[in-house]
Amino acid sequence: MIEKLIHEECGVFGIFGAKKAAELTYLGLYSLQHRGQEGAGIVSSNGEKFYQHRGLGEVNEVFAKKENLNELKGDLAIGHNRYSTTGASSSVNVQPLLITYRKGNLALAHNGNLTNSYSLRSKMEKTGSIFQTSSDSEIILHLVARSKKETVEEMIQDALGKVKGAFSVVFNTGDSLIAARDPNGFRPLALGKVNSSWVVASETCAFDIIGAKYERDIEPGEVVVINRKGVKSYSPFKPIKHAFCIFEFIYFARPDSMIYGEMVDKIRRRLGKQLAKEKPAQADIVISVPDSSNTATLGYCEESGIKYEVGLIRNHYIGRTFIEPEQTIRDLDARIKFNPVRGALKDKRVVVVDDSIVRGTTSRKLIKMLRNAGAKEVHFRVSSPPITSPCFYGIDMPTREELIASSQTVEQIRKFLDVDSLGYLSLNGMLSLHSLEGKDFCAACFSGKYPTKIENNCGKFVLERKCCGQSY
Repeated sequence: MIEKLIHEECGVFGIFGAKKAAELTYLGLYSLQHRGQEGAGIVSSNGEKFYQHRGLGEVNEVFAKKENLNELKGDLAIGHNRYSTTGASSSVNVQPLLITYRKGNLALAHNGNLTNSYSLRSKMEKTGSIFQTSSDSEIILHLVARSKKETVEEMIQDALGKVKGAFSVVFNTGDSLIAARDPNGFRPLALGKVNSSWVVASETCAFDIIGAKYERDIEPGEVVVINRKGVKSYSPFKPIKHAFCIFEFIYFARPDSMIYGEMVDKIRRRLGKQLAKEKPAQADIVISVPDSSNTATLGYCEESGIKYEVGLIRNHYIGRTFIEPEQTIRDLDARIKFNPVRGALKDKRVVVVDDSIVRGTTSRKLIKMLRNAGAKEVHFRVSSPPITSPCFYGIDMPTREELIASSQTVEQIRKFLDVDSLGYLSLNGMLSLHSLEGKDFCAACFSGKYPTKIENNCGKFVLERKCCGQSY
């Protein structure tokens, strides 16, 4: 995607029974780096003591010193890559979160957003709870600590039964690795095995780097407890209609991962093929906006028969804290990320395939670059429907007012982008792919139809990402 306005959510990883659990967790987090670049952390345990290291930055920055990993002892560890979807960008919000309560210590790593966090937090604060972070994930830990159930497993199930929305979570209890997924199944969570050790991760690409074998998905509404007694599965929640996030296939997940039982690469190729069927174009070449649209572009080329070309080169070495000079170079945000291949574009009719359009401002700058590089015609194709509504389930998405498709027609967007033609994949075309049939997906960002009630910061249920006149 051109515009980094829709940000990755978070990535979670857990492993039990490994001699160097923290090191394997570190590698797993490396593979999940695309899901969050704001902060990272690992909490390990050896059955007697907990060890933690967390910080702001990417995985290699947080664990830059070898001793950071060497000090994380034990054969049980959980890890987290963070991008703040709720809570400020602060070191106190970096996960895994670690608490001390009546049963000892407990660590949590959470991917997703709770949609009833305001009312839960307000109620607990009124009855004496003191929160250390602004993250909704801490609410889960407070609910565990407050539970009157006897065992840790029962307390966690009791707590998760009180929250609404999206959660794919891993817990480190000291002697058990516990993984759970919300009944809707919004976010992916997979179970794997390496030798005699069990692994849980947001995506299967984290298994590949450590040589683990994918076993199965953690099912929606399932709680899995892994310890020295073996693996136990519980289904404590009332079954409800699934709502797998379709945007995981479109953009978030790595193409070499398997989520929701399907390879991401294959789905993206099929999206590209369907896009070519629905929105053909008379052109000489097809180019992608690297990297997330690469696979969909191959599908578009295969179906259309138009030649694939490398028309844009992406700079993969942009630092997180790149400082933009004050207006000294026009369109620097686009230029620093991409550079056109003039020899491939000159005098050509070009189809540009991207996975989505958010505000359209950076897309417009990119189109201008292609025209300046000599493209005779530019036809923009998008392998998803227009994004019209914000997400409340773990994706940091702009407010409705910032989404260009929420107030502009396709023709108005075409004129704004200054392209010869613009075509989006239809919602029906996206959801009717053969490999996706029979599964229930959340497509609220395209349709505005949310699978759950959404609570705003006043405790009221709304369908707008606003509260008291302010966006949130």
